[in-house]
Amino acid sequence: QVQLVESGGGLVQPGGSLRLSCAASGSIFSINDMGWYRQAPGKERDVVATITSGGNTNYAGSVKGRFTISRDNAKNTVYLQMNGLKPEDTAVYYCNMYVLPRFGAFGTYWGQGTQVSVSS
Repeated sequence: QVQLVESGGGLVQPGGSLRLSCAASGSIFSINDMGWYRQAPGKERDVVATITSGGNTNYAGSVKGRFTISRDNAKNTVYLQMNGLKPEDTAVYYCNMYVLPRFGAFGTYWGQGTQVSVSS
């Protein structure tokens, strides 16, 4: 069983910063891609940023230059540093990992979601 637990969301003023964390636990052999997605009220879940096992990153155009994704493979953890937050960044943020368990096949796992609200 693999579980992803997120932390770090909250309420912040425009221009502020937050750092999200997502740690995977359980019977894990390896983790390939990791990513962050977000879903605003009434909208579909969209990709925010992804990072490969080799450290290659990709960002949605709306967050490029403001958000930074990183990972700590020893801790099975992915981070999202969010700077220069805007009200339109308000959403529930979900982490996502492509995991190979010790027993079984690769699978996609999601965190429970953490609320990020940007408002004055």
